[in-house]
Amino acid sequence: MTTRKRHEEALVWSSDGSLPTQGGSSCPSPRGGDGVVRVSRETKGRKGKGVTVITGVPLGGDDLKDLAKSLKQRCGSGGTVKDGVIEIQGDHRDTVVADFTKRGWVVKKSGG
Repeated sequence: MTTRKRHEEALVWSSDGSLPTQGGSSCPSPRGGDGVVRVSRETKGRKGKGVTVITGVPLGGDDLKDLAKSLKQRCGSGGTVKDGVIEIQGDHRDTVVADFTKRGWVVKKSGG
């Protein structure tokens, strides 16, 4: 009687054209995207209070939290990280864009 082993290292189709690595992960970064960090301002669902929303940051986990902490300190306000999106209380788009540009990242202002 023979048994078949499951091939956990089998190739899996990938939309970005890259082959999976040894661990089976084909994702180059925790947050996939086009490599552009977008900075916008939102007031929806916050009783008219504006927050600066930063999306597309190619970091995850503790690195993203550390980045959010340094941005909050630079802006002098509070904020949080939710589902890979950094939210900073208040309208700090210019400060955040300048900080990311200084770090050498591609950044765009989005929204109004």
